[in-house]
Amino acid sequence: MSRKLLGITLLKIIMSIFPLIAMEGYYKDLFMDGGVYLYHHTELPAAESLSLEMEYLATSSSIIQTSVMIQNEADENGVLLYPDGEPRFRCIYTNGGSATNHGNSLGEEGRNRVRKFFRNGGGYTGSCAGAFISSLSYQTSGVWEAYYHIWPGRTASTGLSETSTGHFVVPGSPLLTYFDFGGDLYIDGVFHNGGCYARETIDWPPQTEILLRFDYPGWTMHEKVSCWAYKASDTTGRVTVIGSHPEGILSGEQLHLMEAILLYSMEGGGIPSVKAQLNRGEIRVMDRSTSDSLPQYTRIGDKQYHHFTVQVPLEASELHIILDGSEGFDFNLYLNPGDFAFNSSAEYSDTHYGSDKTIYLESVPPGLWYIGVELATTVDTLQQIWGTEYSGATEVLDGIEYTISVDWETTITISDNMKYVNNYSLFPNFPNPFNDRTDVHFYLPEQTQVRLEVLNSSGQRVNSLCESSLAAGIHRYPWDGKDNDGEFLPSGVYFIKLITPDKAFSKKALLIR
Repeated sequence: MSRKLLGITLLKIIMSIFPLIAMEGYYKDLFMDGGVYLYHHTELPAAESLSLEMEYLATSSSIIQTSVMIQNEADENGVLLYPDGEPRFRCIYTNGGSATNHGNSLGEEGRNRVRKFFRNGGGYTGSCAGAFISSLSYQTSGVWEAYYHIWPGRTASTGLSETSTGHFVVPGSPLLTYFDFGGDLYIDGVFHNGGCYARETIDWPPQTEILLRFDYPGWTMHEKVSCWAYKASDTTGRVTVIGSHPEGILSGEQLHLMEAILLYSMEGGGIPSVKAQLNRGEIRVMDRSTSDSLPQYTRIGDKQYHHFTVQVPLEASELHIILDGSEGFDFNLYLNPGDFAFNSSAEYSDTHYGSDKTIYLESVPPGLWYIGVELATTVDTLQQIWGTEYSGATEVLDGIEYTISVDWETTITISDNMKYVNNYSLFPNFPNPFNDRTDVHFYLPEQTQVRLEVLNSSGQRVNSLCESSLAAGIHRYPWDGKDNDGEFLPSGVYFIKLITPDKAFSKKALLIR
């Protein structure tokens, strides 16, 4: 297969899975800013070809812009942010136009909406003015107040208008993950209208990645950085901007360029935040508003996830997680061991219709568990000339209240004088009695050779659960009530036996069919 066909095949794979991944925890994938002093585009071909869910602002009205991007009667945050300040869209795309005038039209409050969006994990892309406004300044010193400052480097005007230019693809550019651009590391004929390049010699942020360079011999912009990316930390979004205009093209390498820019920015979203680690018996009330400035207790927005953790001890059983959501709204509850709990990844869930949800586990392995709370209710939308008008359950824009609690029973008593550091320990299996599964836990104070067996009431070995050298720490092995041949054993009394080179322990297990 040729490199070009391989790139096309890869994109088809990305297109088939990406929107599904992107939508978990976000209202939609993309918001296109075509507000005051920007081009008022209503379509973005790359978003359409990638099957991204998008909304846009296309207006010269500062009143409409303020209502959409800053706040309105139904929405204290503006369209970009959830009530707790988390990004409501996966990414922003800012059109070309006048960066300074647009930034001034938003004011400090509007610019701070974009900054918070990026700081809390949302991606940012832009062409021409959209690249300028992301920077610290277009000047060689100082800070330009009208800009977003989310890329803390400096831009410079190319001084070239209403023409096209080539772009060299830098070897190793992350954009090559999505396309090989014909295999020649070159993209030709991209429209350019007064855009910028990134200054490499002044205040260059070390996390910046150079993606493309201009090809325009005889001009100061030649071989300057034309497209770059920046991600400040694991929790922020990724800025991916370009000084030219590939956004309006319907096919070919320029379309692929815009697709790759969108994909790379969205791929760089911040890792989810954890609201809190829940304690046994605690009822956590999530009822604060945006203005309270307490995101750990703020209400949840439409299609948003809130994440919590709980440290389940060895002695826990009958784990209950109870979500009590505001009546009339549809919540979902998820639980996953060791990693964030989303609909696509959670090991346990309650997604039936309604606001109150429960997850109950009779037997639960110890360790760190992640809880995900999702508000499935969202707004109705009506497309207007200037953008999207919301109706229906608009209460979700300012967030919906809920409570979440965790509790469990204790089945293994670990006394205060039991110190794991100097003791091998085999704990009673749980559940006991059991039918189709029981879990065996034991503690090793050092790495050692271990044999874990099941004996019948006559002392005959019927199953070997483990025979290995194991590291120090707590270990868990399940037993399904079968012998070594996979045959079901009859009801009766069995013994779990832990054998080390110089010690042996046993516990009674009762199997009931």
